[in-house]
Amino acid sequence: MTSKSESPQTAFVLVHGAWHGAWCWRRLLPLLRGAGVETHAVTLTGVGERAHLLSPAVDLHTHIQDVCGLIEAEELQRIVLVGHSYAGVVVTGVADRLQRDHPGLLAHLVYLDAALPYPGDSWSSHQSQETRQARIDASKPSGGLSFPPPDASVFGLEGADRDWVNRRQTPQPFRLYQQPLDFDGARVAAVPRTFIDCTSPALPTIAPARQRARSEPGWQVLELATGHDPMVSEPRKLADMLLGIHRGTQP
Repeated sequence: MTSKSESPQTAFVLVHGAWHGAWCWRRLLPLLRGAGVETHAVTLTGVGERAHLLSPAVDLHTHIQDVCGLIEAEELQRIVLVGHSYAGVVVTGVADRLQRDHPGLLAHLVYLDAALPYPGDSWSSHQSQETRQARIDASKPSGGLSFPPPDASVFGLEGADRDWVNRRQTPQPFRLYQQPLDFDGARVAAVPRTFIDCTSPALPTIAPARQRARSEPGWQVLELATGHDPMVSEPRKLADMLLGIHRGTQP
């Protein structure tokens, strides 16, 4: 633990998106840690190496607790919280809880090509009816337990990168897809926030989020000319962006 006479050093906490796991940060982790920044990547319950824990009980609050549990176990005192894709919903819930229970712990909130919920929204709220119905239909073979991952080409990945991600993706718990998140919007908006927009190719389901980040006050928007999985396709450029944000959190 940091003594009271020292300023706590800011750590990164990385939260992956749907169908992924902590494995997706493999190329990014050594770049952040090599720059001297403590970095942690959580795997959410029911996916990745925790796929064996998939059950009907896994929901959005399970995933919020996964992240809060890591922060508590590592005794982190100041963090930059990064949520990718679906995890934009997760980190919003985490931010709300941290702001309420541990004010000052959250230094910056980064939405990495991620969903931006309003209070009462679910992950599915701003997706097209066609997308919502397709994912509902895809969950039916599992009895509503999960829905399978798309081919990684939709994330702008090709060749060996596409194959690498396809081998590792696992079905996503379905219960949380339509589950609303109640949170204090003003409390979350009080945290410095950055939206990283992955523009080439831009994933259509993220369009409402990228528009919102550009239209509302309080957002820093950065652009990265790569697809939806920049930790795979452009880890060095992503690391430079995150390290720049990190530098801005230091006293």
